[in-house]
Amino acid sequence: MIQRRLGRDGPPAGAIALGCMGMSEFYDPVPEADAIATIHRALDLGMNLIDTSDMYGIGENERLVGRALRDRRDRAVLATKGGIVRRADDLAWRGVNGRPAYLKAACEGSLARLGVDHVDLYYLHRADPDVPIEESVGAMAELVAAGKVRRLGLSQTSAETLLRAARVAPIAAVQSEYSLFTRDIEQDGSGAAARELGVTLVAYAPLGRGILTGAIRSTAGFGADDLRRRVPSFDSGNFERNLALVDEFAAIAAALGWTPAQLALAWTLARGDDTIALPGGERVTHAAENAAAGSLVLDPATKARLDALFPAGAVRGDRIRGGPPA
Repeated sequence: MIQRRLGRDGPPAGAIALGCMGMSEFYDPVPEADAIATIHRALDLGMNLIDTSDMYGIGENERLVGRALRDRRDRAVLATKGGIVRRADDLAWRGVNGRPAYLKAACEGSLARLGVDHVDLYYLHRADPDVPIEESVGAMAELVAAGKVRRLGLSQTSAETLLRAARVAPIAAVQSEYSLFTRDIEQDGSGAAARELGVTLVAYAPLGRGILTGAIRSTAGFGADDLRRRVPSFDSGNFERNLALVDEFAAIAAALGWTPAQLALAWTLARGDDTIALPGGERVTHAAENAAAGSLVLDPATKARLDALFPAGAVRGDRIRGGPPA
């Protein structure tokens, strides 16, 4: 497994991480035993950056991760997030709270659910438009000083917000959606800002929420609460056009002897040594397939071919509808 650092002086982590969100919510239900086995296998394969959030399953995902890491905490680089607020009586509702007192309390709650005394990386899940980013990050820096958090991150942030945050405290990582299907960070300046500051990009949904694996041939099987029903690239009309691109992509992967998922992850990692790919993975087989991409090197000619296949505007449908999903 290729190793990448979290920030310029952060701990090394496997270039392929494990996103645990889908183990508790948003996709097909996963038996807890399968989810825990997947986390254990990921650690064995070098996928030691384990990612969760207090909003996934309204805390249940953190509890699950905590149970999985109970006797393996020292093997994991553990990341969680705070700042998105949900209501148990309306699971579709989302709010954002970046007030200092809230973030400190949210971190305490995460530590309790995870069963740990500190996390290695704590993200502001979304910036609160009603709270200056300096205040939110200042409170998070106090968590570092108290030993409850090792390093700080921001999730789905703008370049301006990142630059302002970095003036308050060191930012080790930015988590943004990034894949051949979603390349916004290349246009909005946030990717360039992170690189300039020495901030690691943790690219979530690098498999295009599953479509780049080539395994999704229809959306008919998506449950009513499946997150992809809020992703316009899966809408009727868009999906069929995008699937034609995926079929060409899968043919390139086959010629290399790789799976489409492995090619998608290798493309993400080819962005540079400051990039970690964060696919979800609910099954042991997913972890094994994804981890294998952590030792693959994409040659420049194939990368250029993929960039030509997925130029700006090639994928139909915006990134998400209806507020923060992850």
